[in-house]
Amino acid sequence: MSLFDLSGRSALVTGAGSGIGQRLALGLAEHGANLSILDLPVQRNGSDRTAEMVREAGRDAVVIEVDVTDRQSVASAVQSHVEHFGRLDVAVNCAGVNHSSPAEELDPSDWKRVIDVNLTGVFYCCQSEARAMFEAGGGSIVNIASMSASIVNRGLLQAHYNASKAGVKHLTSTLAMEWVARNVRVNSLSPGYIMTPMISGPEWAEKIRGFEDQTPMGRLGTPDDLVGPVVFLAADASAYMTGGDLLIEGGFTSW
Repeated sequence: MSLFDLSGRSALVTGAGSGIGQRLALGLAEHGANLSILDLPVQRNGSDRTAEMVREAGRDAVVIEVDVTDRQSVASAVQSHVEHFGRLDVAVNCAGVNHSSPAEELDPSDWKRVIDVNLTGVFYCCQSEARAMFEAGGGSIVNIASMSASIVNRGLLQAHYNASKAGVKHLTSTLAMEWVARNVRVNSLSPGYIMTPMISGPEWAEKIRGFEDQTPMGRLGTPDDLVGPVVFLAADASAYMTGGDLLIEGGFTSW
């Protein structure tokens, strides 16, 4: 179990005010890490709730407001984490957005927003996180990509989303190779269809049934299904892994 023990380590999670990011933050805390909860100011209530759950798990937590599309905001957030905890050991970059549109009708502003948050935002985060980890002697960065980085989802019109996640996957490998000699590991996690409040409305019911039919395991994933893989990538259990991508998708990409 010591391979998965994060006791004494500090971590930050972006997009931790709701959904997958919130569950991953709590999962890291359940395995011993102290947490910075990063999200937009409009997510403050959710971020405060995440911090409360982390404290209930017996760990320290601080809420830091950040806009991942703003390089200075990201740098300030990482600095605030270091000032509070003394160092940065683990970073999980989970903040992201989705949007659907036929490619031929895709508005440039929608393309830009998705790319800015999902890809440029991840780069800004990695950049500041790595600098902090260099000072600490090393660390582990986990970027949340998607199985959409590797396949084109049937029935979904999301060229910009797919492109952004493919960019995250390859950016991860590139940064891993640049920073391997400085003891900073960079890996990505690529979830399949995960049941979150974002897709829980009645308009999603038919699509969800289709996703379940197309998944060999016969169900959508849950945020709980991602905790173990993220802890693995954050902890010493994955000490010999960098530049990799874990597909957690119920076998979807095997068919």
